[in-house]
Amino acid sequence: MRSSGGHQWAVLNRFYQGFDTERLPGAAPIEGDFRSPFQIDRDRVLHTPAFRRLQNKTQVFWSGEYDFYRTRLTHSLEVAQIGRSICAWLQASSELFEEDFFVDSDLVEAVCLSHDLGHPPFGHAGERSLNYFLAPYGGFEGNAQTLRMLTERIFSQRKTGMDPSRAFLDGVLKYKSLWSELKSATGTAPKNHFVYDSQKCYVDWVLGGRDFLAEQVPGKARDSFKSVECQIMDWADDTAYSLNDLADSVRAGFLTESSVRTWAEKEGKPADEKSALGDLIRAINRGRIDSFVGRRIGLYVRATRAVEESNLLSGESNRYRFRIAVDEERQAESEVFKQLAFEVVFLSPQLKQLEHKGSLMLRRLWDLLHERYVEGKPIDGQLFQLLPDEQACEIEEAETPSERARLVCDFLAGMTDGFAARMYQRLFSPGFGSIGDFVG
Repeated sequence: MRSSGGHQWAVLNRFYQGFDTERLPGAAPIEGDFRSPFQIDRDRVLHTPAFRRLQNKTQVFWSGEYDFYRTRLTHSLEVAQIGRSICAWLQASSELFEEDFFVDSDLVEAVCLSHDLGHPPFGHAGERSLNYFLAPYGGFEGNAQTLRMLTERIFSQRKTGMDPSRAFLDGVLKYKSLWSELKSATGTAPKNHFVYDSQKCYVDWVLGGRDFLAEQVPGKARDSFKSVECQIMDWADDTAYSLNDLADSVRAGFLTESSVRTWAEKEGKPADEKSALGDLIRAINRGRIDSFVGRRIGLYVRATRAVEESNLLSGESNRYRFRIAVDEERQAESEVFKQLAFEVVFLSPQLKQLEHKGSLMLRRLWDLLHERYVEGKPIDGQLFQLLPDEQACEIEEAETPSERARLVCDFLAGMTDGFAARMYQRLFSPGFGSIGDFVG
């Protein structure tokens, strides 16, 4: 049985040390809890409003369109299951791990469940729109927003985080380049793959307090320096993204034998019986797309192996002593499936029209809230109270336009698709809304 504070858990799993389980400075002490430190991390995420809101945030197709399409919530659950399976496979197949020395599946589950917490409404189109709006204020990035929520604002209340462990926070930290660094390097505001400038302290903390950013060139090379749990989450996310999105696209009618063969011919990809695309076509024709996806997930899990390496932190933590290698064949296959979905489905006029509609709603909401709360201007001579008291008070107490803009962005990014659409209609559609329509 695990004793309080996870001490017995640490004895049972030598892979992790105090460095890994340490929580942010000022975190409330955890005493008398029967759970491990990483089970506490996972459970805190599961019981937050931010996690529940993922059920009404777009994955590929707008949430609520049909009840069988995936949302950010079901995607996150699937990534978590794949992540746990990879942990079990690594422990069963690798001589590097032992009964009391292994990658903790509860930690990986917590990381996988959290990896999309910061994504805004309307999918990646919403993310791109907010980044465009926030360009004068340090940008917006879904992964950076996840980091912000875990450290500062997960309950969507003032100055509240979830006191994450170092290993957990490091697991969600896919990118380690600052917005300003990338902007300076290229001369333009980055489109994605950055953390906010204010988050440098968290990057330094998860890496043991050293000024890691000063030691590595910003961009892909720096971002490749990831903990083993982050690497597992990354491949689990790629697995779910490249396979499960195919299933939704088949059901939506975008992927048929004809569309797949036409795309394969145009791109010079094999689609014969022995190819991966040939397998997909057979699954489509037989109505067995779920079996195809399930079988492929198993292959992608077993395509992983652990490799020992030496780097800046390998002597400090086993999380950096090992990395995950993936068979090149499966990686290439995953890239083909992602390219197929992107070019046939995501770039289709049908989805782009919906993305435009979502972007338009966010644009009008942002312009209105920016004028009212960031610039502090009256609208038509009146100071309309457009936000709930708590958010409005915090924004108005902020000292700089950048701080106010970031808080307005927090509000918009936290919206579900449905809440954003309803607020848009209440504010801009004369025929919508009533005295009883106050609950988002």
